[in-house]
Amino acid sequence: MTLLIDLRGRTAVVTGGGGGIGRAIAIRLAEAGAHVAIGDIVTERCEETAARIRESGREALAFPLDVMDGDQVRALVATADAQFGRVDILVNNAGGVSRRMFADQSQRSWQRHIDINFTSMLAATHAVIPIMRRGGQGGAIVGVSSMEGSRAAPGFAVYAACKAAMESFTKSMALELSADGIRVNCIAPDHTVTPGNRGNRSGPVDPTSWVQPSPQMEDAMCRAIPLGREGVDMECGDAVAFLCSDRASYITGVTLPVDGGTMAASGWHRGTRGNWTLAEGLNFD
Repeated sequence: MTLLIDLRGRTAVVTGGGGGIGRAIAIRLAEAGAHVAIGDIVTERCEETAARIRESGREALAFPLDVMDGDQVRALVATADAQFGRVDILVNNAGGVSRRMFADQSQRSWQRHIDINFTSMLAATHAVIPIMRRGGQGGAIVGVSSMEGSRAAPGFAVYAACKAAMESFTKSMALELSADGIRVNCIAPDHTVTPGNRGNRSGPVDPTSWVQPSPQMEDAMCRAIPLGREGVDMECGDAVAFLCSDRASYITGVTLPVDGGTMAASGWHRGTRGNWTLAEGLNFD
């Protein structure tokens, strides 16, 4: 049987691949046939994702990783290359954020945000380029950005700036690496159900422990999303698997929203009466 998305014979490296969107990406790449090296700071999650991939018949490397340490990032890429003999796919997924107004944020805090969300991506990309060039078969690099990279994000200013930088860097790399057949793209999720935004930020992924939104919060969120629901992490995995495959062979330098239409809405949402509005009480009839 020919797979619709066929990544057999390829090796992928996924940073932050132990939980949430990164885990979903690693699993989807493996389901499409790739062997996957998973880097994650939470060892239990790293091992669990690798075990899940091995159960599917693919090879997996679990690599405990702190992406704020550039040497560790480079070691992940080098170890994947040594074990599998090649690296065809890099997914820069690792990231993190805590909400704080910029005026109340210390330099240590904003530097930490930059190191996790942007510098780690530079280190991984720089490490993988010579390996992809050596193979002569090109490759695919995908960054996991956010809709916050394209809109104002009060309380998340440095995080949003890092995501905007990632998207700009993606365009430049798409040009610089085009002659090598290396395609560089991003996805930009918005509201997506993950362990982190359900309070399961450490230890194994355990959905039974997740904090659930109140009915009022769920209603407000669903009215803000044109498709009427939060995203599922595997939908991000599907988008990344597509961008890494030959089905996307003529796509480079783009940021693909995986957001249920929130960027298209740009502030429009369903009011409590079901009508589209920018603010309750405004009448556009």
